[in-house]
Amino acid sequence: MCVSFWEYLSSRRELLIFETWQHASMVFQCVLLALVLGVLIGLATYRSSALSSFATSSAGVMFTVPSLALLGLLITPLGLGVTPSVVALTLYSLLPIVRNTIVGLAGVDSTLVDAARGIGMSRWKILLRVELPLAWPVILTGVRVATQLAMGVGAIAAYVSGPGLGEQIFSGLARLGGANAINMTLAGTLGIIVLALAFDGCFLLVGRLTTSRGIRA
Repeated sequence: MCVSFWEYLSSRRELLIFETWQHASMVFQCVLLALVLGVLIGLATYRSSALSSFATSSAGVMFTVPSLALLGLLITPLGLGVTPSVVALTLYSLLPIVRNTIVGLAGVDSTLVDAARGIGMSRWKILLRVELPLAWPVILTGVRVATQLAMGVGAIAAYVSGPGLGEQIFSGLARLGGANAINMTLAGTLGIIVLALAFDGCFLLVGRLTTSRGIRA
């Protein structure tokens, strides 16, 4: 029997909360993994224009592969479920983080680096205390973009039985014309939009808390 949207949300509240938590957890973990990998790649390549171009281009290749096709290709080596979903989301999240890490580090004023070197700071201290803090706002912008991308691709991960709100969307689309098909699709879609806005708000707060006032100014 078809019910109103609010009745649908109420009757499936526990399931929707569980799927929302799954979706948020999957995106967070994948973006965190992409952040670690992306920053390491950026650190290894930003001093060389050839290496940085290669790193950015390699990460950009993922965007030429449709998400459904990539997930389908991952079924054979990785099977169904969480693993192919995590791999796909991490790969799609890499480009904005790698690119922004390289841009942020390369954009640090060389006179500041020379001044730090002049007072006896080691290469690692310069990196940790000067370059990374100055590049952090640009890197965080890449993380925000990566998170929004991962939110959308995370819904498509239901194609390979991945966790999250994509199950609501795929089930609703598969039952179009049937009872509650629109409610299912709408619940999944709105849930992802709310999560995306919540994550972006959290990153804005993190940015304010982790960026010095001098840099923000």
